Amino acid sequence: MRILVTGGAGFIGSWVSERLLDRGDEVVVVDNFDPFYDRRSKERGIETLAGRAGFDLMEADIADSPTLKRALSGVDRVVHLAALAGVRPSILQPARYMQVNVEGTVRVLEACRETGVRHVVVASSSSVYGKRSQTPFSECDPCDRPASPYAASKRATELVCANYNELFDIGITCLRYFTVFGPRQRPEMAIHKFVRLALHGHPIPLFGDGTSGRDYTYIDDIVNGTLAALDRQDEAFHIYNLGGAQPVTLSKLIDAISEAIDTKVAISPQPWQPGDVPVTSADIRLAERDLGYAPQVSLQEGLRRFVLWYRKNMLARA
Repeated sequence: MRILVTGGAGFIGSWVSERLLDRGDEVVVVDNFDPFYDRRSKERGIETLAGRAGFDLMEADIADSPTLKRALSGVDRVVHLAALAGVRPSILQPARYMQVNVEGTVRVLEACRETGVRHVVVASSSSVYGKRSQTPFSECDPCDRPASPYAASKRATELVCANYNELFDIGITCLRYFTVFGPRQRPEMAIHKFVRLALHGHPIPLFGDGTSGRDYTYIDDIVNGTLAALDRQDEAFHIYNLGGAQPVTLSKLIDAISEAIDTKVAISPQPWQPGDVPVTSADIRLAERDLGYAPQVSLQEGLRRFVLWYRKNMLARA
């Protein structure tokens, strides 16, 4: 198959693209290298893909409809990962997040409709569940109280996808990713940031009382679930949780990082942050049933792999 991956130079996108190439698919990546974080991080993420047979990179914005349509030439399916990420930054730029995440998705789906692409996988987020206390989170739970503009943009994206499926019979699967981590992770994300601070002898910020919990999911498991959704052939609309199914408190995460780097880390107490939610926890039974999704990498093993990657690729460049 020939697959278009929007945001394919990013953290999840680069791994999805690499796996697709490894299994023999052709991959077209569209990425605008948004300065949300250092461009060099993305370039390093896809440097091993450049020059491989079947790989094309188009540096372009998904808002550029003519370029997007050219990128879709000969494409069988689309993995739409391009988006502005981050809960806290979205509070400062809500309009931009809506424009990029919601309008950008409309442009991708419009281009698919006009070029005849009938199967699309779209990245959503666990943030759509808001400040729920009842766990685990199920796909049938109401998601009508988002805690940040980012979360609202992702929920709106899901509704747009449902509408395009209803009107235009495009098979669309939205995947609610739960706190993905691993090599090439964005530098502002918690595990990358905490490991970086600890290895350089700086304290790790402890937001709130340390009891907030997250369902950390290793990148390999996310890629497996994404490809399983991509390979499923139907014209329905689906939403699936992709998580690790084992929420971990912030305090326990910091303890696990200390163990992974074999160093006791210092703590810097911080207040709760606007837009944060107390817990995320994925009910993955639907993904297990329909996609064969089964997370394999524990937090401890994932941290071990991430620290090895960081020491080899990031400390060596410092």
